[in-house]
Amino acid sequence: MTTLLEPPPTSGGAPSTRSRLNLAALGRERVALIALLAATGLLYLWGLGNSGWANSFYSAAAQAGSESWKAFFFGSSDAANSITVDKTPLSLWPMAISIRLFGLSSWSILVPQALIGVGSVALLYATVKRATGNGWAGLGAGLALATTPVAALMFRFNNPDALLVLLLIASVYATLRAIEEPKRAIGWLVLAGTFVGLAFLTKMLQAFLVLPALAAGYAICAQVRPVKRLLHLLVAFGSMLVAGGWWVAIVELWPADSRPYIGGSQNNSILELTLGYNGLGRLNGTQVGSVGGGGGWGTPGLGRLFNSEIGGQIAWLLPAALVLLVAGLWFGRKRGRTDLAIASLVIWGGWLIVTAATFSFMAGIFHAYYTVALAPAIAAIIGVGGWLLWRSRDNQLAGLTAGLVIALTAAMSFLLLARNADFLPGLRWAVVTVGVAAAVLIPLWSLLPRRAAVAVALAGLITALAGPTTFAVATAQSAHTGSIPSAGPSASSFGQGGPGRGQAAAAGGGAAGGLLTGSQSTSAINELLAQDAEAFTWAGAAVGSNSAAGFQLATGLPVMAIGGFNGSDPSPTLAQFKDYVAKGQIHWFIGGGSQGGRGGSLSAGGSTSSEISQWVTQNFTAQTVDGVTIYDLSTGVDR
Repeated sequence: MTTLLEPPPTSGGAPSTRSRLNLAALGRERVALIALLAATGLLYLWGLGNSGWANSFYSAAAQAGSESWKAFFFGSSDAANSITVDKTPLSLWPMAISIRLFGLSSWSILVPQALIGVGSVALLYATVKRATGNGWAGLGAGLALATTPVAALMFRFNNPDALLVLLLIASVYATLRAIEEPKRAIGWLVLAGTFVGLAFLTKMLQAFLVLPALAAGYAICAQVRPVKRLLHLLVAFGSMLVAGGWWVAIVELWPADSRPYIGGSQNNSILELTLGYNGLGRLNGTQVGSVGGGGGWGTPGLGRLFNSEIGGQIAWLLPAALVLLVAGLWFGRKRGRTDLAIASLVIWGGWLIVTAATFSFMAGIFHAYYTVALAPAIAAIIGVGGWLLWRSRDNQLAGLTAGLVIALTAAMSFLLLARNADFLPGLRWAVVTVGVAAAVLIPLWSLLPRRAAVAVALAGLITALAGPTTFAVATAQSAHTGSIPSAGPSASSFGQGGPGRGQAAAAGGGAAGGLLTGSQSTSAINELLAQDAEAFTWAGAAVGSNSAAGFQLATGLPVMAIGGFNGSDPSPTLAQFKDYVAKGQIHWFIGGGSQGGRGGSLSAGGSTSSEISQWVTQNFTAQTVDGVTIYDLSTGVDR
C-alpha cells in the first residue's frame, strides 16, 4: 500500500498524479514538523531565566564540575570535592560543559534541558513515524509529549529527568530498528543497551523500569529464531552493563581517601547508594539517611496517578492511552507479531504499565515530577494506537472505540480543570461540550460529508489537547526553583528558593537555606567568603547541600555541604572537620541550614552534622551578616 512517506517513482517522464500528491503531503508533513519543533523550543525556552538557579543542589554541582574535572567526573557538590550529589553524574555533564563554554548563569544551566526536550520530541516523532510508516502519527505523538504539563516542567528544569527521558526514548528507537532489520539486529541492540546504561548513569535504577518492555518487545516480535533472540538480548544486556558499569567500577575501585564522599550513602559506597537509597529503598520506603517517610510521599495505590497532586501533571491522556493500547493491539492483530506498529505497542505498553505500577505502589520517596517518565509512553501509544484505529475507521467497533477515547479524555480534562476552578473557568465546559459532540459524531464518520468529518476530527484533537496545552503554557509562565517543582497554573516548588545570581544582593537580606530551599547570599556575605579565598580549600561550610549551594553559586567558590543533601550523611566526621579547621582549610561556617523534616530547616541534620554544629557554636564566636549567622573558623588557626 502506498503511504505518504514512500518516495516518488524514479522512472523517466513526468511524475504521476499520485507522486505529486505524495510530494505535497510530504512537504506539508515537513512544514508541520518544523512548526512543532519550533513551537516546542519556544515553549521550553520562554522566560527560562526567571527560574534562577532552579534546583540549586544540581546547579552547584554543575558549577563545581565546570571548575574541576575531578568534580565533573564524580558529580561533586563543590570544586574541592568534599561530597558528591546523591545520583550518578551524567545529567550534570551537559550543564557543566555549558557553564565552561558560556559562563555561569541560569541560561547556561537550563538551556541544555530545553534542547534535550526538543530532541526528545523529535526522536519520539521519528520513532513513531518509523513504526507506523506515517509521519502524521509521529507528529501526533510528538505534540502529545511536548504539551504534557510535567514535560513542559522538567524540560525547563535541571533535575536528571530530562536526560533520562531522551535516553530511554533512544533505547526504544534502537530496539525497534533491531526488530525491523534482523541482519543488523546485534548492532542496534548494543546501541539500545548502551542507551539504557547511560540512562542508569543519569538516574540510576529508575532507568531499568523499561527493561521488561524492551526485552518483551524483542523476544515477542523479532524476526529471528527464539534461540537467537535470547542470545541477542544477552548481548544487549552486556552492552548495558558496560555502558552503565564502567563509572561505577572506577568509583568503587578508587581509593576512598582521594575521592569525594558518595553522597546519599551511609558507608561511602556507590553500590550502597545504587541498591539502597536509590534502589530498593525507593520501593519499600526503608531509605537510611532519608527524611520523612513513606507516608510523607502520598498514599500508594491505584489512584495515586490521578490524585489532586499528580493528576494535573500527567493524567490527561492516560485513560485514552490505555484504551488505545488495547484497541491498537486488537485492530492490528492481523498485521503479525513482527509488524513494527505491533512491536511498538508492546514496548510502549510495557513501559507504561511497569512504570505506572511502580510509581503507583512505591512506598519510598516519590514526587509528582517523576511522572515525566510516563509521558513518552503515553504520547507514543496515542500516536500508534490512534493511527491503527484510523486505519480501521470503516469498522463500526473502531468508530465506537474512537468515541469512547474522546469521551474519556473530555471527562478527564473536565475533572482536572475543575480542580483549578479559577484557571480559565469556561475552558472545562467548552472541552466537555465539544468532547461529547465529537464522541457522538466520530462513530458516524463514514456517513458525514468530508468537511464535516474533518471538523469532527479537529474537535476531537482540540478536546484531547486543550487542557494539557493550557497547563503546559501556564507552567512555562511560572518560575520554578527549589527541589520539588510542580506543573500547572497553581504551580509551585516545594521548598521554593530565592532569586538567581545577582538578584540576592538586591533583595537586601540573605537566607541560610534549608532542606529543599537554596540559600541566598548578599554582597556583604560574598565579600566575606571571598576574603583570602585562595588561602583556603573551602571558602565556607554549611549543613546540607542546599544550604551551601546558594553561597557557592553566588561567589563561585567551594562551599562544603556537610552531610550532603539531607545533612544526614556522615561526612565529614567531627574529627575530620576539626582537622580541616586546624589545617586552615575552611574559612567560614554558615549557621542555620537543613534540619531533618520534609521542607524543614536543618540545623541539626544527622548526628554527625549535629556534632559539628555544636562544636562550632561552642568554640567560635557568632556574627550576623545580613540576617545570616556565620562563624570565622580561621580565628586562632596558625596557617
